[in-house]
Amino acid sequence: MIKKFAVMAVFAAMFVACGSGAEEAMDDAANEIENTTDKAGDMLDEAANDMKAAGDEAMDAAGAAVDSAAAAAESAMDAAGEAVDKAAADAKEAVTK
Repeated sequence: MIKKFAVMAVFAAMFVACGSGAEEAMDDAANEIENTTDKAGDMLDEAANDMKAAGDEAMDAAGAAVDSAAAAAESAMDAAGEAVDKAAADAKEAVTK
């Protein structure tokens, strides 16, 4: 009878020991999930900031390209105007000769 009680006590002790270990393991797992979620959130924030920076750089580059194209168009218009003025002067000179 004492042996049966001792065996039951050992099983009860093992059950309690395993049960508390499982609870601790679940707490550790929950903490790990929370830490992983926090890290994932930080990574998403960092990725969003990187995307915003890349978008800002692209907009700056597009603005510079527009400015460059506008300057080139203005230069072409000036050159065309000068060519028209020269052609008009040459035609006037040819008529007056």
